[in-house]
Amino acid sequence: MRRVYSGELAAAHGWFHVDSHRRPLGPGPAKACAGDVDGPCGAAVPGRLLLGAGLRTGRVGLTVEVHGAAPPLDDDWEDVVEASFRPVSPSTAVLPCGHGVLCEVDLPPADHRVRCCGRGTDRTEETEFTAAGVAGPVGHYLLQFWPAPPAADRVVRQTSRGAEVRHRHERSLPPPPPGQGTARDRAETLSWGGRLPSPRVREVGGDARGLVPLDRELLDAVDAVCPATQRSLARWAAHRAFTAAGLDDVDWITPALAALDRGEPLPAPFDDPRRAWERFFTDDRITRTPSDASDGCHGNPLRQAMAMPALRAAAEPDPLRAALGALFAAAVTHGIDYPALFAEARREFPALGRGVRPR
Repeated sequence: MRRVYSGELAAAHGWFHVDSHRRPLGPGPAKACAGDVDGPCGAAVPGRLLLGAGLRTGRVGLTVEVHGAAPPLDDDWEDVVEASFRPVSPSTAVLPCGHGVLCEVDLPPADHRVRCCGRGTDRTEETEFTAAGVAGPVGHYLLQFWPAPPAADRVVRQTSRGAEVRHRHERSLPPPPPGQGTARDRAETLSWGGRLPSPRVREVGGDARGLVPLDRELLDAVDAVCPATQRSLARWAAHRAFTAAGLDDVDWITPALAALDRGEPLPAPFDDPRRAWERFFTDDRITRTPSDASDGCHGNPLRQAMAMPALRAAAEPDPLRAALGALFAAAVTHGIDYPALFAEARREFPALGRGVRPR
């Protein structure tokens, strides 16, 4: 267990936010909670959570934890809800409503479960008027994150009157128009460029999502071709990544590329990711140059370092996962030149089609 924060939170308007977008804003209650069943935790917008603070104005206690698996539930908590949460960037922030970032939670962009526990959260007129002047926080909340596949929202425990009111309110929100699904369904569709890909692509996760803003049509095209073409595309993309990074002739990398082409297991040091990175960072012959990638590459990382994941991605047993992972790594390595890479892919693999997404 890793405790990220333990302290106080300034409540405002009865809410606070968890937001993994690069420019965290936090959704409003109607958008965040439509279609949900756990009123105090609105999770309808991908990468964002809206959490009820019970107290409208004042200070509440807050603890934020990250676990490797579902933690046991303490009987002391009066209200407990759970929801699925998938960060859309490497940094997830906890934000008091109307204030700056309280703390940052380092979560990988993968599926998680979030549990929100509360106690002492019932609001009364006396509490509202005196909370600002009391010596300590009024009520306490616990946020717990752990890796878990997507699952339905769940009210684990409901004791306080405030939680009951929030549950009833969120369930009373008008349903979306026929055929549009819940707010969460619509948000999920938007996150994939306006139309959902196949379930297999959605299972791939981060690498597939990374291709959406670059070339949504190519994502569908890769999904549609046969496994043999996907495997060939994965190998081709890995070679293009290492060529663009100037690493294709490094003596300890060329055997791995050759093994990839033969369909054999990757040799040392690529059989151990840690050892591969150690070799990369200790090889003085590698001239590490900045990437000219666009805004999607945080902190202007090294071009050569961005090529490294392409090799392991291309060696994935699943051809679709291999193709999408290697293609995304190659695109990031090429930076702003990624449209030329995709155009070349379509020429090399005519089954992908020849449409080019406008920049």
